[in-house]
Amino acid sequence: MARGELRIYLGAAPGVGKTYAMLEEAHRRAERGTDVVIGFVETHGRTHTAEMIGDLEQLPRRTMTYRGVEFTEMDLDAVLARRPEVVVVDELAHTNVPGSRNDKRWQDIQELLDAGITVLSTVNVQHLESLNDVVAQITGTTQRETVPDAVVRAAEQVELVDMTPEALRRRMAHGNIYRPDKIDAALGNYFRVGNLTALRELALLWLADKVDEQLDAYRAQQGISATWETRERVVVALTGGPEGETLIRRAARVAARSKGADLLAVHIARSDGLAGADPAQLARQRVLVENLGGTYHQVLGTDIPTALLDFAQGVNATQLVLGASRRGRFAQLFSRGVGVTTTALSGPIDVHLVTHAEAGRGRRGPAVPAALSRRRRLYGFALTVVGVPALTALLKALPDLTLTNDILIFLAAVVGVALVGGLWPALLAALGGSLLLNWFFTPPFYTLTIAEADNLLALGVFVGVAVAVSWVVDVAARRTREAARASADAQTLATVAGSVLRGQRPLPALLERLRETFALRAVSVLEQTGEATGRPDRDREVQAWRVVASVGESPAGTPSTGETAVPVDDRLTVVLCGRRLEAADRRIVEAFAAQAAVALRQERLAEEAATARPLAEADRMRTALLAAVSHDLRTPLASAKAAVSSLRSPDVEFDPEDRDELLVTADESLDRLGRLVANLLDMSRLQAGALGITVASIGLEDVVPRALDELGPPAADVSTDIPTDLPAVTADPGLLERVLVNLVANALRHSPPGQPPTITASAHSDRVELRVIDTGPGIPEDQWDHVFLPFQRLGDRDTSTGVGLGLALSRGLAEAMGGSINPETTPGGGLTMVLRLPAATGATEGAPE
Repeated sequence: MARGELRIYLGAAPGVGKTYAMLEEAHRRAERGTDVVIGFVETHGRTHTAEMIGDLEQLPRRTMTYRGVEFTEMDLDAVLARRPEVVVVDELAHTNVPGSRNDKRWQDIQELLDAGITVLSTVNVQHLESLNDVVAQITGTTQRETVPDAVVRAAEQVELVDMTPEALRRRMAHGNIYRPDKIDAALGNYFRVGNLTALRELALLWLADKVDEQLDAYRAQQGISATWETRERVVVALTGGPEGETLIRRAARVAARSKGADLLAVHIARSDGLAGADPAQLARQRVLVENLGGTYHQVLGTDIPTALLDFAQGVNATQLVLGASRRGRFAQLFSRGVGVTTTALSGPIDVHLVTHAEAGRGRRGPAVPAALSRRRRLYGFALTVVGVPALTALLKALPDLTLTNDILIFLAAVVGVALVGGLWPALLAALGGSLLLNWFFTPPFYTLTIAEADNLLALGVFVGVAVAVSWVVDVAARRTREAARASADAQTLATVAGSVLRGQRPLPALLERLRETFALRAVSVLEQTGEATGRPDRDREVQAWRVVASVGESPAGTPSTGETAVPVDDRLTVVLCGRRLEAADRRIVEAFAAQAAVALRQERLAEEAATARPLAEADRMRTALLAAVSHDLRTPLASAKAAVSSLRSPDVEFDPEDRDELLVTADESLDRLGRLVANLLDMSRLQAGALGITVASIGLEDVVPRALDELGPPAADVSTDIPTDLPAVTADPGLLERVLVNLVANALRHSPPGQPPTITASAHSDRVELRVIDTGPGIPEDQWDHVFLPFQRLGDRDTSTGVGLGLALSRGLAEAMGGSINPETTPGGGLTMVLRLPAATGATEGAPE
């Protein structure tokens, strides 16, 4: 059975017309004779959307009851039994009612697709999992219903339903999206022009990435390797040399001139791993690329131009930035170089050859170390000087040997010298051996004249083979040393990466690993402060450097007080103490230093984020407080003001009953206003640590009735079950009453009619637990912590019941008294608030905390 196709209509915000466009497509398909049915469409009360359904067949929905409330969901079994060609299923990210076959609607859609049914669906950009946190930062609203990006990307078609922010706001103002009572709030919050513009850009960028994926998949399926200039992509090739930063900045300017162009940096590493670039340079260049908004890549290849062009074609690059060759003019006579070769093979990719300060100066990399140690080379020369004459004397004493045998024995001696001393001793042995063979063993003897052509050929072959063998032995020894060095460096860097990933603080872990690796006494990172003191040179230097991180004993305070100083950038220097490093070790130390600079920057960013977090929280609290004061405090004040104004009005004559009712209204409004103000003041004192608390031994059987009395008639039906032998608790009587009032008021607000809350209490070891139990709709477990945040009313629809401080204040007061408040799920549905307080162990009356 062929799998069905998924077509998704993507929108930047509610109301752009996703459902309308989806229904238009359903009608078009139905008019063409396709069997189309509606599995689920949510009109949200929008007249035009409801009219668009028209005569399309709608399958009955499935009714489900959850916590006493009826909900309707798509009947998945009915759709599968009906087996239409196309089914319309709105709201891809919707969460199904608990008890459904699948938790999410997109999972229902997957079953329909597996059954061979084509599905039309909708989703907003804020419901995409990868963008959920970004949308929350932009709008201040967290979307709890999300859909994995992979589900949407797997769709055969994703169509953007676009609308300008101004047009969407006009549609909102005309009442085509929300009810009239919600329009002003929506326009002033979620539907602000800035929010809508940002959401629209997010949708466009996400869809552009989806189109890129489809294009790459098509080119791969069709075997197309030629570049299609659908989008500018600038690739800059890095060798690890000092010219890299110049090339990166030039490529960034090229990308900036092509608005929306991608910047990619690539380093082609030798596949044998022996002739690598400077890791410190590459680390710094990678940071620069990422700071400029680009991405860094590293690929392996033996043929640099071919590997570079393969990468460029693979990412569909349109421009390639290369540096001019660093080789000298003499070297360029024998090889065209990477730049010229790449340009000749680039095809439709534009190549920019950028000159720089290092161009044409030759490769001034680190000096290549000798293949063998000095001692072995000395042994080789000694063996040549002593062994070759001794071998000549030995062969002279054996007159029965032919010239061929003599040459073979001398060749074996040359190979032996090459194995011991390397290239130069072997070349000396070959030269000396050829002269001795000519003088003593080639007719005419005791002259350098060679009479026979065969003898000349034999000596020539001897010299050639001797030189070749010497060269091979020397190269093999050099490669062995380079491989060992590369392996050691790779192992060191891998260990560094592992220690950084495992450690909580990357910078100390890096420095400690550097110290251990090279057996140093201390390692320090110094930052130049740029302070000029006018003191003598050394004192001024001490003042100009600051130790930002160090490990080990007696770390250096200035670059001059350490054995080795490795500059990282204009301000940072890593100083090593304990011993001087070899020149070959400096490259790996520079890689450590570059990573240390990155780690330092991350630590400072984390510190800045930690510093900014309380400020952001304070700003959020201030904004929420202003919003609360502007509405929730004004509501009871307005009620009291209206009642008093009516009573004072000379134009109306009230009878005693109406007068009493107005007085009660004013009294209740002022009481509520007083409670709100008290909560605000107590919360501010809690956050400032200035709330005075006096603990005492008090029985719950005394404080619970007083709390219920304060709540008045609404709490008359609350049932209580407090054992008579329950121990007293240690708490502030007044604050404990406030906590209970807030907990019971919250339970009353969410309890269904005819099912009042219940209060129970029990003792557990040195704690006493009081439970406020309601059977309302409850709260999902993953949102329990949210109900204790100030200035929010999770799930409340009535915004006139308070500023959302009750539970936050209650938890704060309970913790200040040494207790705690935690939510639990009520068996059978609902929410239970558990207040735990320390049991009284003795008389503590009047004891200040």
